[in-house]
Amino acid sequence: MAGALKRFIPMFDRVLIERAEALTKTRGGIVIPEKAQQKVLKGTVVAVGPGSRTDKGDLVPLAVKVGDNVLLPEYGGTKVEIEDKEYHLFRESDLLAKIEQ
Repeated sequence: MAGALKRFIPMFDRVLIERAEALTKTRGGIVIPEKAQQKVLKGTVVAVGPGSRTDKGDLVPLAVKVGDNVLLPEYGGTKVEIEDKEYHLFRESDLLAKIEQ
């Protein structure tokens, strides 16, 4: 992992996600044009914040951790570019599911 990414710590209940690559070829070897590629709704958690706070100030830890694979909403999140690589920042509550391997 790059140095700048190691120092990137999301605030509160935010999670930094690296989206999975879009499928560019079919199994048969046919190249899929960029316009026809579907939006990738899966990603890998690369950084997490400490968690959210309750009204009393207690810390509520996140349910996801670095390395988890997650299902993303079709829209939302904030695009972040770190060392020429694109990531997306989501609130943990925006994530749809955690994908077990």
